[in-house]
Amino acid sequence: MSDYIPVEVIVEILKRLPVKSLLRFRSVCKTWNSVICDPCFISSHLQVSLSNNTPFLLLSYWENSKDNFFLHYDNDGFEEFKQLQFPAFGGSSCALLLGSCNGLIYLQFWKGDVSKFLLWNPSIQKYISFPRPRISDDVQINFGFGFDSITNDYKLVIIGIEKEDTWIKPFLFSLNENCWKRVNAIPPDYTFDPSEISVPFVNGAAHWIGYQKRNNVGFTNVILGFDLSAEEFFEISLPESLIGLGPMDLSTMKYGESSIALLKRDPGNEHELWVMKEYGVVGSWTKVLTLTLHSKWFPNVLGFKKNGEVLVQLDYGKLASLDLNCQQMELHGVDVTKNLISLEGSYVESLVLLDKAIGVHYVSL
Repeated sequence: MSDYIPVEVIVEILKRLPVKSLLRFRSVCKTWNSVICDPCFISSHLQVSLSNNTPFLLLSYWENSKDNFFLHYDNDGFEEFKQLQFPAFGGSSCALLLGSCNGLIYLQFWKGDVSKFLLWNPSIQKYISFPRPRISDDVQINFGFGFDSITNDYKLVIIGIEKEDTWIKPFLFSLNENCWKRVNAIPPDYTFDPSEISVPFVNGAAHWIGYQKRNNVGFTNVILGFDLSAEEFFEISLPESLIGLGPMDLSTMKYGESSIALLKRDPGNEHELWVMKEYGVVGSWTKVLTLTLHSKWFPNVLGFKKNGEVLVQLDYGKLASLDLNCQQMELHGVDVTKNLISLEGSYVESLVLLDKAIGVHYVSL
């Protein structure tokens, strides 16, 4: 076929095809295999997928003593696309989902007393496992994962606080370099909640809730960001009404493709959902939803759909979409009881990891 059609034209056709088809087409000939496995093609295919395809929502929940992962279409029907085949990594079928980016799912799993990290691409059934750096048990840690567009690299950052709120130098894992390093970032004046699992990656940075104790009475809160390219911290101020809340009452999430949102959980009163309409502009914080505890269907806010609706989990396990404009709720035919672990929005199937060989494992289908 390449005798009649220029390779450049073939590449333009291939990068518009789904991952499943491209994996089959690797066996057509050596030229096609070389093209599909080329890092430049993998990046180009990803960009086309991000711009043209309907993204998926990734749901993770615990059932039958194992983790389950499902992709759902991010549309009005919220139909299930497929269940991801979750391999038994290192003899373990249990892992904690900590984030996803460009088709890669980032997890932490345990085998005995040993903790490891995984970068898993279920679309091509390949994963990389790498050890956690040695960190004292006295250090409280949290994680952030995302893509460095400057170096075309996927990075994992570990931040940590020792006793008396003393920061340690962050650890940074680079997929391109396949190693850990310490980062000489200037530590912020805030600490963080190590139990916060939702760490949105937006605009090249991971985000956490940061807080200071005010004379042992009350708190002062901000959003802490860590730029994966610049490898440095920065701060984003919160809406004035949220600044003094306890850190356990706040959580962050992704809003759209380029900004963040805040969920205020008040056990004694009501929940509020705030969005930053323009990333980094404090004056653009807007309260878009208030939910009272007196409602019999009081939901757990999971995140945003592409159309701006909020995906929620009701008390009895059903998932539903809430239209913020008319405050109307539409049920979906999905029941995850009360065991939903997390939601990852804007998931896209990709070829990321296909060009990696060292330390990469294939999973049999």
